[in-house]
Amino acid sequence: MENLDRAFPVVFSEAVPATAGFYERLGFTRAVEHPPGDAPTYVGLRRGSAELAVVDAAQARDRYGRGPEDGVRFEMFVFVAEVDAVVERLREEGVPVLRGPADMPWGERVAYVADPDGNPVGIASHRSASP
Repeated sequence: MENLDRAFPVVFSEAVPATAGFYERLGFTRAVEHPPGDAPTYVGLRRGSAELAVVDAAQARDRYGRGPEDGVRFEMFVFVAEVDAVVERLREEGVPVLRGPADMPWGERVAYVADPDGNPVGIASHRSASP
């Protein structure tokens, strides 16, 4: 199940259904949405091998204390073999860690760092791949 070649941008939106609908008009199809129904706060889209997630802007505010009003419009999400080791190496190299590794209820271990421009980058592995 582990796919370490997987990486995708996460677009923060104040209107998730409308933004997801925009990308659907560009040929993306919905692969997943949470919660299902008329008001999802997360929509995962695919177009061939390309992936894109559209999430409620409140998630950025909750995770990093910054949202679109502060210039945070997207996050890059990257899968690695061992999230804890990668985050520790990045921390030692001076990369800002926005949120340390934590187990997520959907079976991944996720941490957040900042790229040189301050953009959030989610670093993830499947829970069985990290402590």
